[in-house]
Amino acid sequence: RQPLNPCVAGERLCSTEEATAGSGTYTRHGFIFSSLAGCLERRNEDSELPVVSVVRDSESQLLPNVGAVVTCKVCSINSRFAKVHILYVGSTPLKSTFRGTIRREDIRATEKDKVEVYKSFRPSDIVLAKVISLGDAQSNYLLSTAENELGVVVARSEAGVQMVPISWCEMQCPRTHTKEFRKVARVQPQFLQT
Repeated sequence: RQPLNPCVAGERLCSTEEATAGSGTYTRHGFIFSSLAGCLERRNEDSELPVVSVVRDSESQLLPNVGAVVTCKVCSINSRFAKVHILYVGSTPLKSTFRGTIRREDIRATEKDKVEVYKSFRPSDIVLAKVISLGDAQSNYLLSTAENELGVVVARSEAGVQMVPISWCEMQCPRTHTKEFRKVARVQPQFLQT
């Protein structure tokens, strides 16, 4: 066994000609990638090629799993989805950020066809969402804000002031009194980050 090298999820480890993919890895375009954050392990088993696997370190990184409520920050939006960085799982801060996507159809539970992403989120909003799937090979988690408790919890107005929710779909700037559309979360006390 060789000394363990730390690696991050999505990191390219080696080509499939050099080794066989073991646990904690996946293959794509002739290369082996790490599917989780941990330590790289190469074991020479009976086959010609060593087996490459990734094991979580003892103080293992908490991973967002399906059904978990996560706190994330909106990075960018377009007409079909919002891209986010996942910062917390429950109330536990993550050591490294994970990317997530909230698709238009997963923003609200009702009137899904009328949802407009830019009326639900803006870049730098802090959002509570639920993990609905582990997404695709780019390690994007699919998230939903369709429940009442999920959605925007912190948003800044164009004046740079933290806005106050005034309804389930609007927040208001306390300084300029401008209203902006958001998919507002009805926050449960246990999810409030101070």
